[in-house]
Amino acid sequence: MRLILQIMTTLVIIAYPVAVYFGLQYLPPGTIALLLCLLLLLRFMVTKQQVKSMTLPILVGIGLTAASFITQRNDWLLFYPVVINLSMLGLFSYSLMNGPSMIERLARLKEPDLPDSAIPYLQTVTKLWCGLFIVNGAVATYTAIATSIEIWTLYNGLIAYLFMGLLLSGEWIYRRFWLKKHE
Repeated sequence: MRLILQIMTTLVIIAYPVAVYFGLQYLPPGTIALLLCLLLLLRFMVTKQQVKSMTLPILVGIGLTAASFITQRNDWLLFYPVVINLSMLGLFSYSLMNGPSMIERLARLKEPDLPDSAIPYLQTVTKLWCGLFIVNGAVATYTAIATSIEIWTLYNGLIAYLFMGLLLSGEWIYRRFWLKKHE
């Protein structure tokens, strides 16, 4: 049951922008805020022992959705992608300062015997991710403040994911060539 709840809440968090868009279009005022708040609470209860680094963004998300419901202000819902990008930026930046870098940690899950010569490269990739989180966070902030719900949804629910997917897949492909060259 716990696994099903984790999968369900993960999918909702990934689809958060689309859920907000449709919720604001088709549900009574405050309903989507309450539903998202309850789902984030459920996510917090299900994962609090497993993913400590994501505790703060989930708590802030609970705060934003609860504040949106209480104040009946939908604009609070639009800042959750900003919180996620800032959290990821903090996590990746922290790993650069305290090592090993986040990308090195992730790469070692699949390839535990990475050569030491790969460490500077993986630190550079972690810096690239930091840059992406800065750009995504800035655009997410702009779309929350100065654009329509349609533009906000398009960027935060599709374009931001495309950028992350491009960086992830492009770097993974490049790393295959890089590792062969440096073996």
